[in-house]
Amino acid sequence: MVTLKHLAEQLNVSVSTVSKALHNSDEISPDTISRVKALAEFLNYKPNKLAVSLKSSKTNTIGVIIPDILNHFFAKALFAIEQEATKQGYNIITCLSNELKEKEQNSLQLLSSGSVDGFIISIAEESQMSNDIDHINEVLNQDIPIILFDRVSDHIDADKVIIDDFDAAYQATKHLISEGRKHIVLISDIDELSVGKLRTNGYLQALKDTTDYQKEPVVVIVKKESSIEDSIDQMFKVHDAVDGIVAIDNISGVVALQKALKLNYNIPKDLSIIGFSDENVLQFTDPKLSTISQHTLDIGKASVELLINRLKQKDSTSSITKTIKAKLQLRGTTK
Repeated sequence: MVTLKHLAEQLNVSVSTVSKALHNSDEISPDTISRVKALAEFLNYKPNKLAVSLKSSKTNTIGVIIPDILNHFFAKALFAIEQEATKQGYNIITCLSNELKEKEQNSLQLLSSGSVDGFIISIAEESQMSNDIDHINEVLNQDIPIILFDRVSDHIDADKVIIDDFDAAYQATKHLISEGRKHIVLISDIDELSVGKLRTNGYLQALKDTTDYQKEPVVVIVKKESSIEDSIDQMFKVHDAVDGIVAIDNISGVVALQKALKLNYNIPKDLSIIGFSDENVLQFTDPKLSTISQHTLDIGKASVELLINRLKQKDSTSSITKTIKAKLQLRGTTK
C-alpha cells in the first residue's frame, strides 16, 4: 500500500508537505502540488477514507501503544488508561511495540484504518534512538489525534503528558548533597531515551549548582550488551569512594543496593541510594529503597483526558504539554 511517507521519500519532502499538497493548501507552491499529485496518480495512491471519516464517525475506542508490558511503569500506566477510558465511556485496544519501530508503525497503520478515534503512545526505543517518527506524524496528518506520554519527541506536534524528569533527578541529587555526600554516581541503562537524557542532565546540573562539591560527575552507562550486575560490580571497583547513588531506571537502584550490602556497606551510613522505581520493588529490598515516585496513575488518567478533549476540539491548533511533578520518597536507603 502506497502511503504519504512513500510519496514524501520519493519527492524528498516532508510527509506534512505531501498531505497539504494533496489538499491544495495555500502554504504549498503550485509546482510542488503538481509534482505531488502526479506521483500520487502514477503510484495509484489512495487516501485512507476510513481514517478521514473519523471526523464524523466515532468508534469510542482508543488505541494504546506501549513499548513493554513487562515494565511495571507501562503496565501501571495502561491500567490507569483503561480505568479512565472506561469511566469516560471509551474502550481501548492495546498494542505492544516491543521497542521496535516496525511494530509501532504496523500498529498505527492497522488501527488508524477506522478502528479507533485516537491514540495514546509512548514511543518505542528504536523510533526514539533513530529519531524516525514519520509514521507518527503521518497519522497526525490524517487528522487522527495522538497523545504522547513519558517518551516524547520535540519533532512531533502533539499533546504530551510527561513528568519533570530533569527536576526529579535534580532534586534527588540535591538531597544526597544535603546529606553531605561527596562522591555521587549516576547509573543508567536508558541513556539513549529522552527521559534518560533529561534525568542525567538534572544530575549534572545539581552538581554544577553546588559550589562546594569537588568531585567530577560520574555517569555509569549500562550498555545493552552488558548486564546491570556486571556494570555495577565494576562501578564499585573503580569508584570505591562512592557514597551516593542516583539510579535513573527501574532496576539499577535495587541491584546497586544488593551489591552494596554484599560489599558490607552500611546503608545509609556509608552510602545512600535513590532509585527511579515504583512501589513494586519495595518488597525486594531491605532496607526499603528511597525512590522517585513517577505518579504513573496520574499520567495515565491525564493522557485519556487530553485525548478526549482533543477529540472534542479538533480545530484547536496549539498543542498542550501537561507536566506532572515527580515526588522524592525517602525511605531506608537515605538519611
